[in-house]
Amino acid sequence: TSVHWHGIRQLLTNEEDGANGVTQCPIAPGQHLTYEWTATQYGTSWYHSHFSLQYSEGLAGPIVINGPTTANYDEDLGPVMLTDWYHNTAFSLWHIAEAGGPPPADNGLINGHNVFDCSTSNSTACVGGGKRYQFPEFKAGKKYLLRLINSSTDTHFHVSLDGHSMTVVSADFVPIKPYTAQYVSIGIGQRYDVIIEANAAASSYWFRAAIQTTCSAVNPQAGNVLGIVRYSGVKSTADPTTNGTSVVDHCNDEPLTSLIPYVPLSVKKETFNNVTDISIGLVFQNTFKWTLNGISGNIEWNSPTLLKLINNQPFPTDYHVLNLPDVATFVIESALGITHPLHLHG
Repeated sequence: TSVHWHGIRQLLTNEEDGANGVTQCPIAPGQHLTYEWTATQYGTSWYHSHFSLQYSEGLAGPIVINGPTTANYDEDLGPVMLTDWYHNTAFSLWHIAEAGGPPPADNGLINGHNVFDCSTSNSTACVGGGKRYQFPEFKAGKKYLLRLINSSTDTHFHVSLDGHSMTVVSADFVPIKPYTAQYVSIGIGQRYDVIIEANAAASSYWFRAAIQTTCSAVNPQAGNVLGIVRYSGVKSTADPTTNGTSVVDHCNDEPLTSLIPYVPLSVKKETFNNVTDISIGLVFQNTFKWTLNGISGNIEWNSPTLLKLINNQPFPTDYHVLNLPDVATFVIESALGITHPLHLHG
């Protein structure tokens, strides 16, 4: 296995990034490795296995690095991890994925919880049941910080709390100028810190993580990934009866006009003297592969990229090599009609 620390800037600690075949060899069964890195950012993120299909099996968890927020709150309710969930193991489903991409998930989970109705399943082994995730009680007038994390394999969510708005204060590891939203659109790997004020009538409310089928495989639980928020003093333990806001199914990011860094970030003005178009594509060569400019990376577990650099070895032809200290501006276009997340490592 190996463990990647998603979004962590590994300045001078590139070997701690946890990407097997790139910054390290995989950790063999029975062996161990201690990762050490310096937290130079603050906010919310997550860690996950970067080996084979392990993170789809649940080898993942939240990271919280304490620091200031751009709006006040009373209580930090901690991470809210959202994920899709497959009843069969990811390894047993690989033959489907390699032929045409990830198959539909069976369910979605909020911090590992949800219910399941066997009427949507073809499995004779289905037992159903489960329970909704219940948030700590809301106290009227208080403001609560929730750290939203999408740790899915193939699912985009719209997150909302019936009867309440959200104040978004951070996108990934970037504190932003607060803005108000009725829901947050969160793609795979993304994180948003939001503040919710308990300013509605004392009752029980559905917390929704609606699966967007525009870019995710059709999930029978798409509208049934729900948690429960109860106000202090509410005696009933019955499910909420609240209604959500009607929103068109889409997989767009939050509006760029809303994602304004609280502390301005300046970069060198692009000159576009050396421009390379980068296009995302798909190829089927006995298996399903993503490509950049027609090239799909070939990772060698026993010969990591970092080791090639240390040993001054030539890079394979399927590597896109940038020479420091060049400033690179990427304009990435997908002509596929489907969304796909990208993020930088190291």
